[in-house]
Amino acid sequence: MKYPDQPAVDAVYTPNQLSGAQPNPFLEAMPEILSKEALFRRLACSPPQPDAAQLKPSDRRRGLNALSSVFVPLDYMAVIYNTLYCSMESTYTASATIDSIRRVHAIHQGDGAALAQLPVATSTDSGSILGVPGIGKSSTIRRCLRQIPQVIRHSQYGDSKLYCNQVTWLMVECPGDCSVKTLALNIIEAIDRAIGSSYSDLNQRVARLPSASVLATRVKILCLTHHVGLIVIDEIQNAILTASRNKQSKALIKFLVELSNEACTSIYYVGTPSAEDLFLSQEHLKRRTRGLRLLPMRPDGIYRRFLHELWPYQYTPERAHFADGLVNLMYDLSGGIPAYIVKIFCEAQVQALQAGAARLDDKLIRKAVETLNIVVPKTYAKGTYLSDFSVCDTDEDAETDTEADTAEALEPESVRRLYAVPRGRPKAKRDKHDILTLAAAGQDPETAAAALEQAGLLEVFTGA
Repeated sequence: MKYPDQPAVDAVYTPNQLSGAQPNPFLEAMPEILSKEALFRRLACSPPQPDAAQLKPSDRRRGLNALSSVFVPLDYMAVIYNTLYCSMESTYTASATIDSIRRVHAIHQGDGAALAQLPVATSTDSGSILGVPGIGKSSTIRRCLRQIPQVIRHSQYGDSKLYCNQVTWLMVECPGDCSVKTLALNIIEAIDRAIGSSYSDLNQRVARLPSASVLATRVKILCLTHHVGLIVIDEIQNAILTASRNKQSKALIKFLVELSNEACTSIYYVGTPSAEDLFLSQEHLKRRTRGLRLLPMRPDGIYRRFLHELWPYQYTPERAHFADGLVNLMYDLSGGIPAYIVKIFCEAQVQALQAGAARLDDKLIRKAVETLNIVVPKTYAKGTYLSDFSVCDTDEDAETDTEADTAEALEPESVRRLYAVPRGRPKAKRDKHDILTLAAAGQDPETAAAALEQAGLLEVFTGA
């Protein structure tokens, strides 16, 4: 590994083919991209499995807390990791050191003419990752980002001194009030936490908080000064909810677009599908907000593997078998949403321990769903099921899969939720003389009419 597993590291420069012949310390200091196998090893979390027979009754309930730390890597996580990594590289490909210095000076001086003459970073990557609540977007993105050192300290590049911090990524939450000022403060505080600075203290030393425009300018300068590669804005649907109430989203979106353009920083939005309404309503946002649209797992092998990883964490006196009946029931009650699966599995054990039951059964699982008041939506916005991602451990194949899964879908559509056990009445067996059987057997209207007439099921009226 190029760097130790630490949030802040000293720069190590290795040639990067994206920089070409032009020196680019920020691109050359980036860590190597992890293979799928290496990424999964680092993402996976499997706490010690319980020996329920040896546990005291008082320890069983407390042991269920271990379920919250279980993390099962799936292929879509490799796609997200590659997407975020490549967006950082696009930032450092678009802006070289000298351009960053000039850009900071132009913004600080308010010199619009000088800013317009600087090279425009048209290739910074912006996009979005939207998905059904509970499928693990935020937790997956945080874990993927932590595989990349957040701060790279530079001191010497070749024969030249280079004293600066390179902040590869920041993750902040979209403010509930849709305020530019609040979001700007969140970004400044995120920079402080990353590099140990105290820029946010400057705002506390004045009697009145600076205006939104002043804070926005300060954020742009800080992003350039510390070479921020990527900003992830989580819970972007907050902007939608606020916009529907008091029409305040335009100022926030304008700030984010300017930040991406002027600070040459990639921005990714994360949230629920409700954010798509805003993205599609603003023409200039469409190309900046394309990306993954995630749906739950299908009732297939991926789902069964996920549940199989959880199954050993049973704290009841006896362990329930991994039977098709329970597996299918868990899917139908959770809709294949990972967070619901974990909550139901945990709560069902709570119900079992409270009732003095020996093991899990279908009644306890249904009782858990009732207690948690879980209701799975009947339809979802169009997207890609978590089970449909497939990433091979070669750069070529991974890139192809990523492009296929992030294809644009500008028109909002909906899909019906899936079930492990088919719903509806079973198909009835019909007599060969049944009118529907005869009608279905006809290859054309004339043949169908002849068959119906022969069976005495067709009445023909002739003109008077």
